[in-house]
Amino acid sequence: MATKTKVNRRKPGNVAEFDIRSCAQAKVNKALAADDKIALYRRMVAIRRFEERSLRAYQQGKIAGFLHLYIGQEAVATGAVSVMGAEDQVITAYRDHGHALACGMGMRECMAELFGKTTGCCKGKGGSMHLFAPEKRFWGGHGIVAGQTPLGAGIAFALKYQQKRACCLCFLGDGATNQGAFYESLNLASLWDLPVVFIIENNGYSMGTAVQRHSAGLPLTKRGTGVGMESATCNGHLIYEVRAKTAEAIARAYDQSKPTLIEVDTYRYRGHSVSDPDQTYRTKKEVEDYRKNRDPITIFREILREEEVMNDEQASSIDREIRKAAEEAARFADESPFPPTEELTRDIYWEEDNPEEKTSRGTIFFN
Repeated sequence: MATKTKVNRRKPGNVAEFDIRSCAQAKVNKALAADDKIALYRRMVAIRRFEERSLRAYQQGKIAGFLHLYIGQEAVATGAVSVMGAEDQVITAYRDHGHALACGMGMRECMAELFGKTTGCCKGKGGSMHLFAPEKRFWGGHGIVAGQTPLGAGIAFALKYQQKRACCLCFLGDGATNQGAFYESLNLASLWDLPVVFIIENNGYSMGTAVQRHSAGLPLTKRGTGVGMESATCNGHLIYEVRAKTAEAIARAYDQSKPTLIEVDTYRYRGHSVSDPDQTYRTKKEVEDYRKNRDPITIFREILREEEVMNDEQASSIDREIRKAAEEAARFADESPFPPTEELTRDIYWEEDNPEEKTSRGTIFFN
């Protein structure tokens, strides 16, 4: 029997009811075994506990620069990545820790990168906003708003050119939908029939500006209407729905080489970055209301309990295990060395790292 939960939307006065078992009967979800469902739950919990531990590390002065946390949005990356095919690729913006972990990056190499240590995924030279793992088909982590969208279209172009049955999932925030690069990417993707899925993670705020104040013509999927792109909206607190909608878009990319624009309604509990005074543009009650009624981990735990897949004792055991792993990752990062000085000029120009095959002339670096 489906369970109903009544939740408040961010827009005042707009109250809706959602079936928390929505899309459970979709083919892609019916095919899940019990172990598969628990693995999805573990991944969502891992992302949250990792982010919570990285916040503590930032507060302790272990992490410098910006730190954009994914707390509250765990079902989006977990759900979308979980339906990818063997050669599908992922690219995202600067709120990238959740996507990296969903793609299979370990907590240690991710945390070490945040600490700026040589054991990090980018040798400590990328930091929070620039996590990369090409071997895991994860292409970053981009700090320029919407800067990843033409790159996502480019990856899709390459996959099509190579005649692969594959697509690129390109994640972006709601604020990025008003950047020129995003519109150009939509146009080319539609014009050239590129197998790309643009996933807008609409967490309600572009930095501190509510979506109703920064974007005309809602929903944001209307951005694709002018170029004839297929689109869909999705509840980002329901992992089954994220999986179902993403699977449909991937199938379209495979079978028709057509792009899709998906707008996912989600929410972030923390500020735009850790230094963001988020209580100045939203109330504590708003955050607590979402946490109480629409938290993606709580909802999925209830679903799994209802399906008799996981009980409270198992959920608690998973949480303890993951908290321990997050602590261990922080210790590993703290004890790892910083990159040596000579690393400053490595991994910048290919020819400098491969001098025997250098063909260009002149000086690249000046002493």
